[in-house]
Amino acid sequence: MAEVDAVDSADDELLTIGAFAARARLSAKALRLYDRLGLLSPAHVDEVSGYRYYRADQVERARLVALLRQLDMPLARVAEVVEADGTDAAELLAAYWTDVETRIAGQRTLAEYLRARLSGRSSEMYGKFVVETVEVPEQVLITETRHTLADELPAWIGASLGRLEAAAEECGGVSGAPFVVYHSEVSMESDGPAEACVPVADEAAARAWAAGQGRARQTAVRVEPARTLAYTRITKAQVAHPQILAAFEAVERWVAAEGLRYAGPCREVYFADWGAAGAGDPVCDVAFPVEEAQSQ
Repeated sequence: MAEVDAVDSADDELLTIGAFAARARLSAKALRLYDRLGLLSPAHVDEVSGYRYYRADQVERARLVALLRQLDMPLARVAEVVEADGTDAAELLAAYWTDVETRIAGQRTLAEYLRARLSGRSSEMYGKFVVETVEVPEQVLITETRHTLADELPAWIGASLGRLEAAAEECGGVSGAPFVVYHSEVSMESDGPAEACVPVADEAAARAWAAGQGRARQTAVRVEPARTLAYTRITKAQVAHPQILAAFEAVERWVAAEGLRYAGPCREVYFADWGAAGAGDPVCDVAFPVEEAQSQ
């Protein structure tokens, strides 16, 4: 069948991909992509020529897809919106835009933080944090380790510590503040790993518990030696990114100024009821194990 600008059918007007693209104000390339992704399929494809034909009443959907893409909406979420009915579609769009605004607010705060660093005003940020040291005795830990990116980290911390605190009942009970150790950087480009840790009272019971877990969640038992921690205490509001970065950097600057060296990876120690805490309530210590630097 020769390609023509328009073809009549008994029910609907069929348009070639070129004519439909012009009416929808899209490119033929975009239409082929939308077809491949299942967002907008042609009404008819000629079996001999392979030419694609669209109904005139598909223009509305094509324009909707294009407008949603202008919001940088991922294609999977575009598919959800265009398949939903009016009210549901509007609610899906609203939920997406709430996510966007939350992300932009976080990026705005990060940009302000970076401006302060680049302009030499970083001391103003670090001055908010008081750094102290504390001696922590040897602890038996039940742990869960995971490679995770920054956007998944908060949910994983809550879930993993919840699982470990429940398991601690089999291990003599919780004997200290739970904490998370960062064995490598966790960001949107680096996935750690991070290790959730809960101190428990009974090492033998803990090892029996771990033996029954297998490797499903990378659980383990280890004995952490006594440590000196250099730490700063932060509020629930300061746990948010990037304020927590400034807290870590404040401790790092203090460690350097004191001539100490690191004796292990950094950690966050949680000592408060997160759900009950207000934005200004202390909830967490940002800490580094440290020791005296050896003389040359």
